[in-house]
Amino acid sequence: MNKTPRITNRIVLTLLGLILTGLGVHGLLLAAVPAYAQGWRGFADQIGTGFTDLLAATTLEGQRDSWLWIVISVVMIALILLMIWWVAVQGQGKTGIFVREFREETTRGIVELSAAVPEQAFKAALAGRPDLVTVSVTSWTSPHSAAGLRIKVQPRLGAAPYRIAEDLAELVVDMDGILGAGGPVVIHLATGARTRMSRAERVR
Repeated sequence: MNKTPRITNRIVLTLLGLILTGLGVHGLLLAAVPAYAQGWRGFADQIGTGFTDLLAATTLEGQRDSWLWIVISVVMIALILLMIWWVAVQGQGKTGIFVREFREETTRGIVELSAAVPEQAFKAALAGRPDLVTVSVTSWTSPHSAAGLRIKVQPRLGAAPYRIAEDLAELVVDMDGILGAGGPVVIHLATGARTRMSRAERVR
């Protein structure tokens, strides 16, 4: 599974969180601490004066505006492109093709196996288990091998996690033999409110 988008998301969210937290604290101090508000007004006036002087110093002879505005425009365009790239990589790593092979000895062409095949097979095999609340199976690209699977299940309260993990591992081996191909598999046993509130028996 490609971890680059996840790391990028965490960095972006952390930076946004820090910026918003700083702005919130700054606003509270402006409203609650008069001395801080007065000092900030003086500091803001100094920044405004310094920026005006900087613009005047960077204005070329015969020009009306400073060349700094060009630099600022380039930086803004770069930020916009970076944001477009960040949006584009969201969900990257998930694949719709589980296997793609070229078998010249049997067929003249490419044999493709949709990711929905192993996903639906695992869900069907686990659908009748009373010790599981939910089952989620997704396929992901792997840079060093065939596409991998991520199997996420929520055991019911009182179920044996180790037994469930063993059964899932055996099911993965059987499925690899049936499909004739397989990649890395991540088995994720999750807990949540539905796990704590659910019981082994079903209400019909």
